Amino acid sequence: MNQERLLNIILSPHISEKATTVMEKNNEYVFSVVKDASKSEVKDAIEFLFNTKVKAVRVATVRAKKKMFKGIEGNRKSWKKAYVTLQADQKLDMMVAQ
Repeated sequence: MNQERLLNIILSPHISEKATTVMEKNNEYVFSVVKDASKSEVKDAIEFLFNTKVKAVRVATVRAKKKMFKGIEGNRKSWKKAYVTLQADQKLDMMVAQ
């Protein structure tokens, strides 16, 4: 796969309370990825960027929400996130990833 494409697939790590809990319990990390990324592309990108072995990847699309502000209706953007499970002996340093 093209190295330029691998560098552009992962947008940022997604840090939230749920993501932190999943990371501590299951050795899973959550990343915000481009909308057209597939599971295999996410796996290749993580292995290329962090030099780790990926066990599994789950991908979820977060749908846009309708919001009101001072009577004006608007939408939040939809985005895609990937739950990346690493092998048992692998770790990622999330502070370096940001």
